[in-house]
This record gives sequence, structure tokens and C-alpha cells, in this order.
Amino acid sequence: MRVLSGTETPDSGDIAIRKRATVGYVQQTSDFAAGRTVRSVVKDALIAAKIPEVEHDARIFDTLGRAGFVETASQWGIATFDAEAATLSGGWRKRLAIAETLVARPDVLLLDEPTNHLDLEGIQWLEGLLRQSGFACVVVSHDRYFLENVATEMVELNRVYAGGALRVKGNYSKFLEGKELYLEAQSKQQSSLKNRVSREVEWLRRGPKARATKSKARIDSAHEMIGELREVNARVSSVTAKANIGFAATERETKRLIEGKRIISKMGERTLFGPMDISITAGMRLGLVGPNGSGKTTLMRMLAGHLEPNAGTIKPAQGLRVVYFDQNRFIDETLTLRRALAPDSDAVVYQDRVIHVASWAARFLFTGEQLNQPVERLSGGERARVLIAKLMLQPADVLLLDEPTNDLDIPTLEILEESLLEFKGALILVTHDRYLLDRVSTTVLGLDGRGGTERFADYSQWEQWQSEGGADGAALPAKVVKAASAAGVSAPPAGKKKLSYLEAREFATIEQRVEEAEEKLRAAHEAVEDPAVATNAEALQKALAAQEIAQEEMDKLYARWAELTEKAG
Repeated sequence: MRVLSGTETPDSGDIAIRKRATVGYVQQTSDFAAGRTVRSVVKDALIAAKIPEVEHDARIFDTLGRAGFVETASQWGIATFDAEAATLSGGWRKRLAIAETLVARPDVLLLDEPTNHLDLEGIQWLEGLLRQSGFACVVVSHDRYFLENVATEMVELNRVYAGGALRVKGNYSKFLEGKELYLEAQSKQQSSLKNRVSREVEWLRRGPKARATKSKARIDSAHEMIGELREVNARVSSVTAKANIGFAATERETKRLIEGKRIISKMGERTLFGPMDISITAGMRLGLVGPNGSGKTTLMRMLAGHLEPNAGTIKPAQGLRVVYFDQNRFIDETLTLRRALAPDSDAVVYQDRVIHVASWAARFLFTGEQLNQPVERLSGGERARVLIAKLMLQPADVLLLDEPTNDLDIPTLEILEESLLEFKGALILVTHDRYLLDRVSTTVLGLDGRGGTERFADYSQWEQWQSEGGADGAALPAKVVKAASAAGVSAPPAGKKKLSYLEAREFATIEQRVEEAEEKLRAAHEAVEDPAVATNAEALQKALAAQEIAQEEMDKLYARWAELTEKAG
């Protein structure tokens, strides 16, 4: 991304940019100097782009308005034009960084992990912006629903592919299908090469007399084939390299872990949430959703015991072990990777076993050569893996994860999902990753940012509630699990959602496909019973064949529906 933006020079090759074309680059981290306001950040971008001053006010108003900023103060925490940029939440800083780049109207927009720190509403805003945009856009993202909704072409950089990359037309689902076909073809190529190399090696081992057909061309070809097989073997072996993530639960048998009664949280005169009752029980996987500034992190810190509510009580079980993964996590960048993973010695203790730091590092895809490198040289994703490695060393009754997916790549995210599904303690999760939220959480608690809270079965119900006015709406959707009550948050039976990404997409549409197949079968039945068809032997034969095909399709869909339903728990 830095090479494309012109901020870094490639080691070889050239970057050609069309004359007068402009490139905008939004980096992974969005920080602003103290004293700068939202308005001044955008105005400085216009000055840097040499936009005529007469256009400044109109562009500032239009761009910041589209990004969700308001001119005058709002009691609901919406950032204003004159707010100090450095004091904004991570989500609003990210919106401002995107607005700062868009105000100059670039021809190409480069976005590096743009969904990091954006709340779910912010991600939907960005999706709409990109779908309607007239500029080209290159996005680095681990957010699978985001890629599904906005991408028209996908590229994965990975050594598993010949040339180091795979490029597929279409969105994330199409990419997964293309990747599966590629890996299947590569596996067949590997098998074929093994057989051919085996024959050639046997031929090369024969004595000179036995090799009557010996030729220099064939020897050279055999060596080339051996080198090709070695390269394919190296690529295929890299497919299996995955981080080994697993969270340790304690052996506690207590059912109720945390009880919150009539808790209220305020920011100045504004009520973030409450009064609210909440009950955290063993096996619960609770997702927290809501706009930036609605109090999600505040509630997490209260449950962790780091912050007291303005009113009400929070009572943890005796001897409760809570592990908290903070959104604003920090690693000392001067430390080596070795000391970041194992501060006191060259070993760690995990689940009562002593593990050497090199073996522990390898579980998170670090090499032995990296152990003595400083943390500052690690990528954002590698730093996130270090933090997860440290977190795993602490057995927990309750696991509080505040935006754990930031900077993680998709393969590591998939392993994290599996480990969270296997975790036997209680899990409370704040994430902007909608797929992770849908797959892992068994209950969703929505905070509307205006003091209102509600419980749902999944994220889609929260979206529906929001679209109907949230706590201010006239009525809640019929599918809402249960209204806010003194019972607090209860955990439904925790079925393991073991659907893959493609299976989850299939499951979401299968009911509609069943209805379509039923309609097709009904039409086929009517065709067979039509008197005009029944008296025409050729037409009747065709109608019966069509009916049989429609019935087979119907049966297959019902079988698949039952299979996916069972797998999803």
C-alpha cells in the first residue's frame, strides 16, 4: 500500500501513474496532533491539495456531513466540526482520516484496515460510500462481511500461490470458491509431478549402459521437474501453517459468575446506559453492540472491576478470575519478541506445562530468527498475535475481549473463532467483525447510545431494532428474544456454530431457495395435470421428466437444510 501511495520505493520494478491522477492513502493508524480541530484537519488537506479557497467551505461541509459529523454539539456523542481531533474516539478518528483524504476527491483511494475502530454503523456508512463512489479503491481488510459487500475483485498475497498472489473477480464468497479450485488444482499438480519425478529419478539412477536413451536434454528436464516439485511442496506445506490459539478456562463449577443490579453509567449529564440488570453465567457468549460512545467499553471495564457504575451494584463470584483484552492495548516496542512473550525467563507455563519460548513463539507463527528482533519491527497482525499469546497464559472464568480482531489476518481470525467456541468459561465480546459476532455469540446486548438497552438472538435483530427506532421506536420486532427485564441477560443453550463462511452464506439463503423450489415443483405438478398435456404423449413425457427433476432438487435442498441446521446447532 505504501509503494502504491508513493511513500515507499519498491526494491525493483516501476509504478506508473496516469498524468494528473491523484492517489489518497488512509493509513492503518489515525492520529492527529493536539490542538487541531476536525474542521482544521480537513481544511489543511484542501490547502495541501491546492484546491481553490472559494471551494473550501462547501467541500468541508459536504465531506464532514457525509462522514457523520455535525456542526453543533449533540447530546448523543456525535463529533462536531470544532471538536479537537486528538480527543476523538478511535471510530471518529478513523472517519476523520477518511474524510481528510476524500475531501480532495482522489482518483484512487487506498484504505489500510479501514474498519479497525469503526463501530458497526460506521462500517455500514463506509460500505455505502464505497459502493456509490466514482473512484477506484484498494482496501486491505480482514472484515469478511465488508469484503463480501464492497469488493468487485479480490487479491490474496500468500506464498502458497505461484507468483505469490491469487486474483479472483468478484467478492469474498467468489474468492473462496476460486481459492478452493486453485488449491485443488495445485494438489493434483503435486501428485502428478511426484509420479513423473519418481520415474525420472529411477531412470537417472540406472547405469550408463542401461540408460540407452540417455540425453542431456532429458537430464536437464528431470532436474527442472525436481526443482518444480520442490517449489510446489514448499507452497503446499505453507497452507497448513496456522496459529495455535486456545484459551484456558478454570475448573470453577459456580453457575452465576457476575451479577449486576440496576447499574447506570453516565458521561457528564448524559446517560450511556441504565438502569440495567445483567447476569453473566458459565458458558454464556455475549456480544455487545452499539455506536461509538454508547458505553460498550465502559460496561466491559465495569464487569472487569476496573470502573464503578454511577448507580447500582456489580457483584462478582468469590475468587472470580477475569481476563480482559483491552481495546487500547500496549506493548513495549523496545522489548525483543523473546521478552515480550516470556518476560522473566526463556519459558512460559501454559495449562501447568512448561514450554520453551521458541516453541511458544512457533504456535503463533513466529520463527526462531524473529525472537531477538524488537517488537517495533513487527506488523500490526504480529503484534496482535503477541498480545493473544500473553492472554492465553492466564486461566479465566470470564473472558472480556474488546475489539480482539483489529489487525489479525483472516486465517488467524478463523483459529480465534474456533478457540472461542471451545472456551468453557463465559465470554463477553465487543467487535466490529459481524461474521465473528454472528458465529460466536449466543446472545447480543445492544446499547443504543441514548440510555436504552435490549437483548437479541443475533446481530441482524439488532439492526432491525435500530432501523425501527431503537429504544425510541413504537414497537420492538416480533423476533426479539426477550425484553429488558430484571432477569438480565440469560444464556440460551450454547450450540456450537461450526459453519464455514460459505456455509453460513448458504444457510442464510436456503429457506428462500426452498420456497422457490417448492413453487417450481408446484408448477411442474400443474403441468402434468393439464388436460392438454395429459392427452399428448410427447408433452406428457417431458412434463413428467421436469416434475422428477424438480422433486429431486426439492429433496436435495431439504436434506441440505437439515444438515446445515444440525451443524449450526
